Amino acid sequence: MSLRRFLSGPPELSPVQRRNFRNVELDAIAVGLANAAAPFLPVFLTRLGASSFQVGLLSSLPALTGLLLALPMGQFLQRQRNIVRWFSLSRMGYILGYGLIGLVSLVLPPSFQVGGILFLWALATIPQTMLSITFSVVMNAVAGPNYRFDLMTRRWSILGVTTSVAVLLIGQLLDRIAFPLNYQLAFMGLGLAGILSYYFSSQIVLPEMPVEEEHESRGIRERLARYLHILRNEHSFLSFVARRFIFLTGSALVTPLFPLYFVRVVHASDGWIATINTAQTAILMVGYFFWSAQSRRRGTRWILLWTTFGVGIYPILVALTRRAELIAVLAGITGIFQAGLNLVFFDELMKRVPVEYSASFVALAQELQYISSMVAPVLGTSLADWLGLPVALWIGGGVQLLGFLLFATMDRSKNSVVMEGAELADSQ
Repeated sequence: MSLRRFLSGPPELSPVQRRNFRNVELDAIAVGLANAAAPFLPVFLTRLGASSFQVGLLSSLPALTGLLLALPMGQFLQRQRNIVRWFSLSRMGYILGYGLIGLVSLVLPPSFQVGGILFLWALATIPQTMLSITFSVVMNAVAGPNYRFDLMTRRWSILGVTTSVAVLLIGQLLDRIAFPLNYQLAFMGLGLAGILSYYFSSQIVLPEMPVEEEHESRGIRERLARYLHILRNEHSFLSFVARRFIFLTGSALVTPLFPLYFVRVVHASDGWIATINTAQTAILMVGYFFWSAQSRRRGTRWILLWTTFGVGIYPILVALTRRAELIAVLAGITGIFQAGLNLVFFDELMKRVPVEYSASFVALAQELQYISSMVAPVLGTSLADWLGLPVALWIGGGVQLLGFLLFATMDRSKNSVVMEGAELADSQ
């Protein structure tokens, strides 16, 4: 398959759909570059002398902002006809935050650097919250019900390759330039990817979102009452997001522990930390195509169970070793399962979201995720200080495996979807 054909999507797409596919995939290159900054931000804070609590705030601050703003933003976006505009602006604002972190840390005195970085990160969580809602709505609208798995496989494959290469290069850069200038230059350079992302994502063309005039005329209390009434009848949606909440709580608990474990227990160099992250992201492209093919043969329930188990056991296995090279191997294997989890979580969620209320329902799903993301990282670092990093990793992995068991108990007849013909399931 040629690169041009890969970027254009399936041959049966209309010209508008094909252009949308291409812009979504080109935007993934810019996002992939920006994502290379993410694994190094907690490492940067750790090397600046940040406490475990401060490192945990990197995960908790977006959750706190989302907890406060996700539902109001969902209601706001539900009334917007041009959702692409808000998607593009929020993406650019969030990515530029990395560049500002690099710039501000360059000019601040050392005693203010950690606090300044956390303040900027708190500001960046505002567009990040809007992005978390608009992303699902826009991607679902671009793909439609038949091409969600296909679109996200292509997008996330490109994103994974771009991120893995960028992380590897950044890791080598960090080892060759004196600290902290190495991190500051890396963040400033990667933050410019926000402009590139805006250019491509703003080219996506979608029909205007339907906005009911009757809905516009209702007061806030009346709209909320109607929303809750609709929500109570969506049993499949509520069942899935409750189980997902448990699993994501375990994931959020271990997220800030990995960089701490790599630095304080494994004593890994920046180069090895980059290799570990590269191993996990480089394999994603293989994983996306593997699970996409499996969805047509076995259905999404099979993928859901295997991927939640595979990702859940990773922190437990990491806590059993102090060898960076073995962790890199485990990270690569887990990357295969993570690819499938990204696809199936997005797909299972969007199948349960009423199209006419997509922004509001996605906002609620994000609200639950923000609750776990706000509490679990601080809990994880507190457990690490109390019981040690290995035990905290075991606890987080155990919570994820509990989520796996809960997914296994879901009613198969209601929640398993077997793909038929050319219909593809959707994919975080």
